[in-house]
Amino acid sequence: MGRLVDLVDDLRKLPEETEWAELKANNSAPEVIGKRLSALSNGARLCDKPKGYLVYGITDKTRDVIGTSFKGATDRVKGQELQFWLSKVLDPCPEINFLEVDYGGKRVIVIEIAPASTTPTNFDGTAYIRIGEATPRLSDHREKEQQLWRKLQSYSWEKATCEPYLTKQLILELLDVEKACKLLKSPLPETSDGKIKWLQSNGLVSPDVGEKWNVLNIGALLFARDVTKFPALSRRQVRLIQYSDASRIRAVEEVPVVGGYALSFESVITNVVKMTTKEDIGTLRMPRSQFPLQAIREIVANALIHQDMTVTETTPMIEVFIDRIEVRNPGESLVDTARFIDSPPKSRNENLASLMRRMDFCEERGSGIDRVVEAVEEAKLPAPDFIAGSGVTRAVLYGPRPFSNLTKAERVRACYQHACLLNEQGRRATNGSLRARFGVDPTQSAQVSRVFKDALKEALVKLADPDAPKGGYVPNFA
Repeated sequence: MGRLVDLVDDLRKLPEETEWAELKANNSAPEVIGKRLSALSNGARLCDKPKGYLVYGITDKTRDVIGTSFKGATDRVKGQELQFWLSKVLDPCPEINFLEVDYGGKRVIVIEIAPASTTPTNFDGTAYIRIGEATPRLSDHREKEQQLWRKLQSYSWEKATCEPYLTKQLILELLDVEKACKLLKSPLPETSDGKIKWLQSNGLVSPDVGEKWNVLNIGALLFARDVTKFPALSRRQVRLIQYSDASRIRAVEEVPVVGGYALSFESVITNVVKMTTKEDIGTLRMPRSQFPLQAIREIVANALIHQDMTVTETTPMIEVFIDRIEVRNPGESLVDTARFIDSPPKSRNENLASLMRRMDFCEERGSGIDRVVEAVEEAKLPAPDFIAGSGVTRAVLYGPRPFSNLTKAERVRACYQHACLLNEQGRRATNGSLRARFGVDPTQSAQVSRVFKDALKEALVKLADPDAPKGGYVPNFA
């Protein structure tokens, strides 16, 4: 009850009218409640507030607590409970909570509604807004409507509250501020207040009521000492599994990943490298990973950054097989997988992407997959595969195999990616450049020419100059 009392205290201190909070003595007419909740939800988004509030049992002018006879969620509307009725008439229906508070012996009802997230919140097909004491239609105030749409377009999951109403001390126990400052190359504040202000300035926490604080999703996701302490992130925790062979039948080990992405990233990469390391039979018998470190880092970072945070059916997963690494992230790619190399990425999580780059966990915008393909080509490995569908996106790195053991599809994919990579550099793919990419000698020139023919037939590449067949090849979109 402590937070609810603090919440009422803070709401009573507000000016008489705000766009996101309204205090009333009594008025339980369902249509009035529906319109006001629509307005308060839209107002909360306009004012960057984590919730909107409609409070019963407090006079709106004097802010005196007088109590209310309003039943709240169990009030009846046309034979239905009020909360259920509201879920049908508000669209899209935000989360609504009916909270009962014993405030100095007086019964107060707080209706808490989430801010509009994707479109304005409508009541019975119409969006409303608060203007002074009135609740007019949003469409009658074009400037407010345009401002709201701008806010909705910039809304992100990252900014939502993960865990509310925490003391400063508890936040500093849950988040590793020292490591966060080190990773972001920032001086560590000396005091607890300074550390909280630093977290707030970096968009990781926000103030709550009663001098308490909220940990935002991005703060917990990156810098939680233990992600399991945040139930809202239960489906965002990374899973790292190693298998004994090329199938998922026998798992050798599942490495627990407890810390937030920033805290655990290097250890995850280190574990993947260890799992893929084999002894290099040579004069020094040096252990060596089958996969380029840069390629591993980039596909893991990309999976974390570009996942769809609203998908809860699966979690980010790294699977290490005897012959490949598969990295899966929830959500289908916003960019055609065939255009990963040349297209600037479209990220659902811009703040997460920005912080990951600041911490040097991934390349600058637009160059990550280029680096993966470049590293794979230098190592003469089979071409990586990027697959979208069924609510997930997969990136696959394959272990060493000679050209003679590659399938037709694998050779054509390598040819296409090679042409894309060179096109980004203003160059053309040729028989010689593709032979070098596969690591084969001139005696296999005819086989490489066959690869180009197959890629032409599948319309993945084309002649750079149709009048000069020896002028090389470019990707089909060039």
